[in-house]
Amino acid sequence: MSTDRYMSPLSERYASKEMQYIFSPEMKFKTWRRLWIALAETEKELGLDITDEQIEELKAHKDDINFETAKEREKLVRHDVMSHVYAYGVQCPKAKGIIHLGATSCYVGDNTDIIVMAEALKLVKKKLVNVIDELAKFADAYKDLPTLAFTHFQPAQPTTVGKRAALWLQEFMLDFDDISYVMDGLKLLGSKGTTGTQASFLELFDGDNEKVDQIDPMIAEKMGFQNCYAVSGQTYSRKVDTRVANVLAGIAASAYKMSNDIRLLQHLKEVEEPFEKNQIGSSAMAYKRNPMRSERIGSLARYVMVDALNPAITSATQWFERTLDDSANKRLSIPEAFLATDGILDLCLNVVDGLVVYDKVITRHLMAELPFMATENIMMDAVKKGGDRQELHEKIRTLSMEAGAHVKKEGKENNLLELIAADPSFKLSLEELKSSMDPSRYVGRAPGQVERFLKDVVRPMLDANKELLGIKAEINV
Repeated sequence: MSTDRYMSPLSERYASKEMQYIFSPEMKFKTWRRLWIALAETEKELGLDITDEQIEELKAHKDDINFETAKEREKLVRHDVMSHVYAYGVQCPKAKGIIHLGATSCYVGDNTDIIVMAEALKLVKKKLVNVIDELAKFADAYKDLPTLAFTHFQPAQPTTVGKRAALWLQEFMLDFDDISYVMDGLKLLGSKGTTGTQASFLELFDGDNEKVDQIDPMIAEKMGFQNCYAVSGQTYSRKVDTRVANVLAGIAASAYKMSNDIRLLQHLKEVEEPFEKNQIGSSAMAYKRNPMRSERIGSLARYVMVDALNPAITSATQWFERTLDDSANKRLSIPEAFLATDGILDLCLNVVDGLVVYDKVITRHLMAELPFMATENIMMDAVKKGGDRQELHEKIRTLSMEAGAHVKKEGKENNLLELIAADPSFKLSLEELKSSMDPSRYVGRAPGQVERFLKDVVRPMLDANKELLGIKAEINV
């Protein structure tokens, strides 16, 4: 570890080694060489004077990259692609003359960016599916446990712990749909030339349009893609980066929503994120159990959500067929959005896998509010015993205010049931009233909604992606 220069926290603290490798120089430059081999093979197959010996020489050195040679060359020529063309040629003297033939820098740069994003999206999707799987297990396990629901963070009608988790799950399912759509639509740039006209290839193939038409599909197939974008300038449209970044921002927003709810629930002492045996919550307050994982999710999520503006602005400000004001921004915004999202999903998986539910606290909080929420049912029971609905409604309103003051001003327990039992208009005993305080009577269809959502929506997706399941997340700090 270097201690005398800035190191990105995304690498040091948050992102997995797997995601870091995808955006590593090794991955990048090995992909460049794979693309140069694909181009040379395609040109040979279409009739250019390229030999098998040259192709084999290129393949023999596709992985042993002479980084120092390229680095020294770049100091001289100030061009990264031509430096690596030169370095590859040093290793492959017989093939030197046909490396990068007819191509422009974006042939390796842009195609590699697409390939790298495709690999990174696969890892994000894998982790997202595992978060969904863990959340589904949690929602199913607690689908019947009544809990106090909130609107405006004020007590509202009861729901269940599992139903609330299903709301988090729904957000992530929308993200799954989005990432699948974007992944399915990714295409390579192909080899379009300096302004996207393929003029250099038309020259190479003596004006043979049919052969030039075959170049992009052949390269795409060799690199594992279905298609190349039909038209382009020198680069693929930077709107592609925008679409990818928006998917990551969507995942970040979903994680942020869940982590905020967990932080509030931990304050209420109802649900708690994992807390390790030797973990320190505060340097001053030894008793503290801060929701640091959920807080970190929110912190990283804000970064990803704001970072998504970078590709959007970049795509909007590209001039005509190509400008270079995208390059420095792309080098930062795209990798770091992926590294941060990777860290977020690892944290989500860690948190959801270890959530602790304190059902007795949940029940105590619910029972303190339930008499207010049960007043409609109580009123109906009293009407059945001969009461007047309108008079009873006014009495319950008045008694509810009195009970609310009893709780808020005097700090005492909710005594609404005692007040109602003492009023002869209701003709209901305290025992009868208490017997109606079964929380499960007031959660509506929440348990069934969770069951149906899991059965009809979540599990079919998990079954279709079962090969992605089974990972566990470890967080660095």
